[in-house]
Amino acid sequence: MNKKIIIGVVLAALIPAIVYAASPLFFNRTIDEEIPLTKTDIATDAENTETMQPVAIVSGMFVGVGDGIHSAQGNAKVLSLDDSVLLRLENFKATNGPDLHVYLATDEKATDYVDLGPLKANIGNQNYKIPEGVDLTKYDTALVWCKQFSVLFGHAILS
Repeated sequence: MNKKIIIGVVLAALIPAIVYAASPLFFNRTIDEEIPLTKTDIATDAENTETMQPVAIVSGMFVGVGDGIHSAQGNAKVLSLDDSVLLRLENFKATNGPDLHVYLATDEKATDYVDLGPLKANIGNQNYKIPEGVDLTKYDTALVWCKQFSVLFGHAILS
């Protein structure tokens, strides 16, 4: 009798944890953020209606971990704006997961990283402001990282 109670209690605790960890796999979040315009991009001449986009300082392509569960693909590029620098993910698609964050790191293992914040969506174009003073020659790898479980979903080497 006690064995059945213990098994019931363990299952009652495990089921919500499993549902929490697996539920993001069944939902996609999509976003399509524009590239912020710089002051010099906005044409003041009425005849010049073209808008120029910021140029990428460095860029790379996401590579998933290849385990069939955790994946990421798309482009990553660092853009210099008038008063800030940002990491832009374009044509981005990743497996959804709990507590996903975007890091700039020194390697794929996230031993030394700058957390740019939670992943806004697992599909689509998105921007992340890079804090002032971050050395892009040191932090040259963009990661999609599950913070809660310390799991890599994908990386892009920026060069």
